[in-house]
Amino acid sequence: MDSILNRRSIRRYCKRTVENDKIEKLLRAAMQAPSAANQRPWEFLVVDDKDILKELACTSPYSGIVANSAVTFVVLSRKDGLIFPDFSLQDMSAAVENLLLRAADLGLGAVWVGVSPVEERIKYITNMFNLPENIEPFALIPVGYPDGQKNEFVDRFDETRVHYNRW
Repeated sequence: MDSILNRRSIRRYCKRTVENDKIEKLLRAAMQAPSAANQRPWEFLVVDDKDILKELACTSPYSGIVANSAVTFVVLSRKDGLIFPDFSLQDMSAAVENLLLRAADLGLGAVWVGVSPVEERIKYITNMFNLPENIEPFALIPVGYPDGQKNEFVDRFDETRVHYNRW
């Protein structure tokens, strides 16, 4: 529960490598997400090469932080073989949230950088990695050890947004 309450978007990272066992733990957490009919539409590119990270940082006006991450997960959505394709965005979002929560739990910082549904961003990543037609970029998740920022509790509860039984 602490990781749910304490997780924050961390955008500054120390120059420290994220260990392979932690990368695997992040991927395992993402893949434990629920999905419609267990279709699990996710695929992941794990990028830790500094030259590739710099190129990937040009995806959008908001992705510059990728260049300074220790590792960035390119979260991809498979478009074929899905039982309920209209629910894949929810499936993908659950996987990303699991990854973000596990990062906080491991003492790492991470942030969700949106790619889908912005066509220019999708095309940029598709071309950069020469992705097959059935694979579509969904998000970038830069990860690293926080540099100054902290995963800490901020109370966001707003009772005015809660309605019981009727609007």
